[in-house]
Amino acid sequence: MKTMGIIFSNIYDSSLGELTNHRTVASLPFGGRYRQIDFVLSNMSNSSIYNIGIITKHNYRSLMDHLGSASDWDLNRKNENLAIIPPFASGNMHGMYKGKLEALYSALGFLDNPNYDYVVVSDSTVLCNIDYRDAVDTHIKSGADVTIIANSSSVENEKNRKHPLIVKAKKGLATELIIDAAASKGSLIGMGMFVFSRKLLVEVVEDSYKKGFVHLERDFIQKRFNEGKLKIGIYEFKDVVLRNENINTYFSNNMKLFEENVRKGLFKKERPIYTKIRDEAPTDYREGSLVSNCIVADGCVISGNVSDSVLFRSVKVKEGANIKNCIVMQGTTIGKNAQLDCVILDKNVTVSDGAVLKGTPEHCVIIRKGEIV
Repeated sequence: MKTMGIIFSNIYDSSLGELTNHRTVASLPFGGRYRQIDFVLSNMSNSSIYNIGIITKHNYRSLMDHLGSASDWDLNRKNENLAIIPPFASGNMHGMYKGKLEALYSALGFLDNPNYDYVVVSDSTVLCNIDYRDAVDTHIKSGADVTIIANSSSVENEKNRKHPLIVKAKKGLATELIIDAAASKGSLIGMGMFVFSRKLLVEVVEDSYKKGFVHLERDFIQKRFNEGKLKIGIYEFKDVVLRNENINTYFSNNMKLFEENVRKGLFKKERPIYTKIRDEAPTDYREGSLVSNCIVADGCVISGNVSDSVLFRSVKVKEGANIKNCIVMQGTTIGKNAQLDCVILDKNVTVSDGAVLKGTPEHCVIIRKGEIV
């Protein structure tokens, strides 16, 4: 029984605002040296899923640059590989896709491979460390038409937030399913990850396209379930799950990496999270600098004070600068005596000497890629 993978790279771009104006949500930097897609790609590679299609819509240049030959994820194999699936790949699309079913229609050529029995379909906004083999085995044993991978609402205390998919289950099968709602007691939150029979998925996508259906969760899963025509299995994932669905959760989840239990849940020795390897010098902590409770990538030069912040590669913090509760992306320079609090600095930003930028955890300041402030 062989499994292939499908990853959506663009579905939630609009919810991340300025951070995804020029990149896919899949290529959004996270945690100092990773991109969001690194987590789902590593999960698939570690689960012996090596034939993977990444469905993308636009702004995928940075994604392709990051992936390269895919050798860093052990996905540059002779008979199995990583495929970028752009819009109109099927030759029959009449416009940019609006939902996952339409997106999957562009991937029918990739899915039409009889060497594979099952497909793991995943978003790239949900970060975790999961062995998909367990989920596929659970799917097979349950006899379900589709298996939803979900986690308990109590794990992340997200009961006041709306989620794309909420389910209740009994004995591993869904008993209730709702869309775009807040989690209630005893419910499970869908992680944007599904297990399908490959043949069933192809049939569903072809039929849905003919009927004008575009949304996987609403137009297929919920509709068929409410009609009593779909047996839904539930695989409950019980480890750390981070959902980067908007700016606030992206900021708070980066800050959660300072918690030891979160780091241990995401980064496991037996299932590493891989990323593109870059040859950089170690970070240079200059005399007089003070760094506390930070995640700092290589290639940085720090002469000022940095606390409770995430610094990506090749960041420069000059003398007298005071940085706290910030996310500073690759190649950014922070000038002398600058004061920053609750700020997200995109790549290659220049912060002038003496600049003051202050936000709050709920309303952080965002500086776009390449800007000078």
